[in-house]
Amino acid sequence: MRATHASIHLDAIEHNVKVFTEHLAAYPCGQGARQGQSPEICAVVKADGYGHGAVPVALRALRAGATWLAVALVEEGMALRDAGIDAPILILSEPQPEQMHLVMANSLRPSIYTVEGLAAAEAAAVATGQETAVHINVDTGMGRVGASPDFAVRLARVLEDNHQLMLEGIYTHFAVADEPDNPYNNQQLELFEKTLAALSADGINPPVVHTANTALAMDHPESCFSMIRIGIGLYGLAPAQSFEGRLDLQPVMSLHSSVSMAKRAKAGQRHSYGLRYESPVDETIATIPIGYADGYRRRLSSVGGEVLIAGKRRPLAGTVTMDQILVSCGDDSVEAGTPVVLVGRDGSEEITMWELAEKLDTIAYEMTCLIGTRVRREYV
Repeated sequence: MRATHASIHLDAIEHNVKVFTEHLAAYPCGQGARQGQSPEICAVVKADGYGHGAVPVALRALRAGATWLAVALVEEGMALRDAGIDAPILILSEPQPEQMHLVMANSLRPSIYTVEGLAAAEAAAVATGQETAVHINVDTGMGRVGASPDFAVRLARVLEDNHQLMLEGIYTHFAVADEPDNPYNNQQLELFEKTLAALSADGINPPVVHTANTALAMDHPESCFSMIRIGIGLYGLAPAQSFEGRLDLQPVMSLHSSVSMAKRAKAGQRHSYGLRYESPVDETIATIPIGYADGYRRRLSSVGGEVLIAGKRRPLAGTVTMDQILVSCGDDSVEAGTPVVLVGRDGSEEITMWELAEKLDTIAYEMTCLIGTRVRREYV
C-alpha cells in the first residue's frame, strides 16, 4: 500500500464544534433571536468536507452538537442521506430546476433566489405531495448568487401564500468577513437587517436566520442570529492568518508519507525535471511518493517548499513531479521507509496548511481541497 495518506483526526472535529459552542454561549443571538438562545451550529461539509470526507465529518460534527449540515450540490446532500444521516441539510446554491424532484425525494432544504427556482420547487413539491422548507439567500453585497433585498422580500411574500413551500430560513453571505475592520461588513449587516425589518413589517419572521461564517462567528459573535455556518473553522483552520490563536482550534488533517528511496548525490549533480536543482555539496537525496497529481502543488519547488523528516525541515530538491518529490537531507543518513510529515507536527517542528498557502499566495481552504483522491484518508 502506498505510504502517502492524510490522517483525519475526528476528535478534532468534535473539539472544534465544542469550542464554537462555548464561544457563542456568552452571546445571545442578534436581531431575530429566539428567547436569547445561542445560535445553532450548521457544519458546512461541501466539497467532500473540504477534502476531509463529508460523511465521517458530518457524523462527528452532529455528535458534537451541530444540528444542521450544509452542502453546495444536490448530489452532496444525497450522499449524506445515502449514509443514513437524517439531520436538516441546506443546499447553499439554488438547485437546477430539473433537480428539484431529487431535493424533495431526499428531504433537502433548497436555497431559493429566482422566479425559476421558486416555480421549480413548487412544481416538484406538488408532484410529490409534500410540504418543503426553503431558505431565501439574500445578496447583500457578495455579488455571487442570491436575490436582491427587495426581490427577497417579494419572494417571501409569495411563499407566505404557498401551501407546498414553507419559508423556513433566510440568510446572506459576507464577502470580507475575514477582514474584521472592513466597513463593508457593517454595510452588509445593515442591509440584511433592513430586509428582516421589511419582512417583519409584513408579519413574516422565518424561524432560521443566519449570516455568520467562521470569521464572523469568531469576530462578531453578537451578530450571529439564530444559526452559524461553520466551514473552515470546523476543520481547525483559521479563516485568515490574522485570526490565528483567537480560538483553540485543532487542525483535523495532517499529511504523511515515507521515503521510498534514498541515495547519495555528488556535488554538482542535478535533479528532477528541468535539472533546476543542483546539489551544492555531497548530500543525501530522498524520494517521497507524492506529487502534483495528489494536490502537492508543483510551484512549491520554486517557493521554498519543505517537509519534515526526523523532526528536521528538509527543502525540496528540484521540481515537484506528478507522483514524486525529492528532498535534500544534507549529510544525514536516511533510509527507505523513514516517515515523512508534509503537513503536521514532527517533534518541535510543524508545517501547517496556512504555511503552504502563504508560500503559494492562496488560502488554507484551497490546500485541503486540493488533496486528491489518490491520497487515502485514514480516520483516527
